[in-house]
Amino acid sequence: MATGRITKWLVELMGETLTYAPRKAIKSQTLADFVTEWTDTQLPPPQIQTECWTLYFDGSVMKTGTGAGLLFISLLGVHMRYAIRLHFPASNNMAEYEALLGGLRITIELGIKRLDVRGDSKLVVDQVMKESSCHDSKMEAYYNAVHRLEDKFNGLELSHVPRKYNQEADELAKIISGWTTVSPNIFARDLAKPYVDFQDPAESGASPTEPSDGNPSAGRSDPTEMEIETETSSEDMAEAIQIDEAPPRQDWRDQYLDWIN
Repeated sequence: MATGRITKWLVELMGETLTYAPRKAIKSQTLADFVTEWTDTQLPPPQIQTECWTLYFDGSVMKTGTGAGLLFISLLGVHMRYAIRLHFPASNNMAEYEALLGGLRITIELGIKRLDVRGDSKLVVDQVMKESSCHDSKMEAYYNAVHRLEDKFNGLELSHVPRKYNQEADELAKIISGWTTVSPNIFARDLAKPYVDFQDPAESGASPTEPSDGNPSAGRSDPTEMEIETETSSEDMAEAIQIDEAPPRQDWRDQYLDWIN
């Protein structure tokens, strides 16, 4: 019976051209399909990179004033311009550091976590990147202030660029330091004191309570006068307390009893 079926199929297939193909390729294809199917599930999911902004900063010291220019560029290419007017004496390096700190603080206010910072001050960039040491107490205070803000970012990079690639931030710094008219597309700020707290080494050595001429009594007030001032202030305080004493509290029903009587 099996021979008859084979003969029947042989007669049916005589008009067709049949070739033999080995099946060993099926095994390799199965292995490739298996690897393709399980690779995505075995590998860790790709990390989603948060948006990275670019910041250009520059400081300017002119006869008319001191200022800092900041240019923010988003991942989509949107430009945001800031200009900070400094209302205190500052050197060129201080103005550069004030611009950098101002840019970092504004970035934190905007909620940006990844930032690529670029500036044309090689001194500031080298000090922050620990490629050169700080020999001045003010520069060291600025350096510490910048590194205290690093924890606010998931990614922070600082690099030096030539001045020709930092022209827009430089123009913003010159506009605000020259007290010229600021265009409406620039966010202008005023800074009354530096971002860091430091003392001038020349002023920190002398104490205001120490005598200046070596006389032990110099710089001290008369103890009699101090006692008089203390007694007077105590009497004034007592009088103030007596005056400020609240009147005795009255019963709210007294006014109605008086009206009935």
